[in-house]
Amino acid sequence: MSLIAETDSLFFSRGELELSRLERQVANALQGADDGELFLEYRQSEALGWDDGRLRSASFDASQGFGLRSVAGEAAGYAHSNELTEEAVARAAEAVAAVHRGHSGNIDLAPAGTNARLYTDQNPISALSFDKKVKLLEEIDAYARARDPRVRQVSVSLGGSWQAVQIIRPDGERRADIRPMVRLNVSVVMEEGDRMESGSHGSGGRLGYDGLIDPAHWQASVQEAIRQAEVNLRSVDAPAGEMPVLLGPGWPGILLHEAVGHGLEGDFNRKKTSAFAGLMGQRVAAPGVTVVDDGTIADRRGSLTVDDEGTPSQRTVLIEDGILTGYMQDRQNARLMGMKPTGNGRRQSYAHIPMPRMTNTVMLAGDRDPQELLASVKRGLYAVNFGGGQVDITSGKFTFSCTEAYLIEDGKIGAPVKGATLIGNGPEVLTKVTGIGNDMKLDPGIGTCGKDGQGVPVGVGQPSLLVSAITVGGTAA
Repeated sequence: MSLIAETDSLFFSRGELELSRLERQVANALQGADDGELFLEYRQSEALGWDDGRLRSASFDASQGFGLRSVAGEAAGYAHSNELTEEAVARAAEAVAAVHRGHSGNIDLAPAGTNARLYTDQNPISALSFDKKVKLLEEIDAYARARDPRVRQVSVSLGGSWQAVQIIRPDGERRADIRPMVRLNVSVVMEEGDRMESGSHGSGGRLGYDGLIDPAHWQASVQEAIRQAEVNLRSVDAPAGEMPVLLGPGWPGILLHEAVGHGLEGDFNRKKTSAFAGLMGQRVAAPGVTVVDDGTIADRRGSLTVDDEGTPSQRTVLIEDGILTGYMQDRQNARLMGMKPTGNGRRQSYAHIPMPRMTNTVMLAGDRDPQELLASVKRGLYAVNFGGGQVDITSGKFTFSCTEAYLIEDGKIGAPVKGATLIGNGPEVLTKVTGIGNDMKLDPGIGTCGKDGQGVPVGVGQPSLLVSAITVGGTAA
């Protein structure tokens, strides 16, 4: 069954919406606009939390609604409702009409369709009973405590969602997608002497629960959380000052996402508020640095069959061999900039207007052996995992806290450190890349990106990356 037919059964089988009348409503509502669409959504989600040896929280939510958007030039009108009726759509049409009233726009053709399915359409929530989910959390807790007697606290969270969307355009073209999502997080607190430290590991993607509940998978997650806590128990105060930094593969790509990725989104460049504005075709990174945003990787957290405007997801080269070659675009900003949409128009839900957002943002592998990169550093920092971070899009300045990092001394990994913060400027860091490893790795499927109050799932990835100098904020003299 096609995605259109599957979503039709959700939105048009209850008698409150009739497709042909709804299509006429959308066409009439957006007459004279430059662009727009009706976005229909149905979503189920659940979350279970385990702490201190017991189930602490459990929730289930089902929601539905629509969002109607009208675009005229740089202006956009948006109205939404959780009432899926033609009367509610008519009221929304009156509200958004103010944006394009008197405007003489010509709506662009609908994006070309796609038959690509990048993930399953099965609902993970209904595939596993509630009792089995609770039993899984209990088993994880018991395994972690038996694994190491120093474990004092175990926290586990399990979550899943199933989202069905359909986009109806004023020319009658329709696009649809069904998007599952699962995630498992394990955190432990370990005590040794007078020190207590924590470690965690998360994983997920556009999958069912099958992979997460496999003992080989969740036991590996527990072992990784314990390993991180053990490392932190041995940590010393981080040094401070400017030094070479070797970034590990995989999740450290979150620094690339924040410090560089946001600056390559179309809206910031159209408004010239990005540090990369006006630099198309110019060198913005060291030779060898190639960055892509790829929403077509199967089963990944940031992947999309179509974006939330109905544009098929694609692989967009942003920086190629150090040269800026592209931006991530939604339909509105692409039109205003004379470019093509790239399948990056995303929204948190039907209650939110779409905007240019990342999917899976990745730096491609180079040809250097990671051990060779390490051996080339006399004194520096090896950053393996990151926590929170902040970036100023206009200046490119960022700060990131390291949750796992080590001293590098005479080309070898030394003591683990705590309290290390990386402080720098995204565009400048790209020019200071002196070595790119051959070990590109994707993150384990845990990323969520925030922008203008909206959160969407994303992926990151990179190889080992040597940067000649980044300021490290620490506590050691």
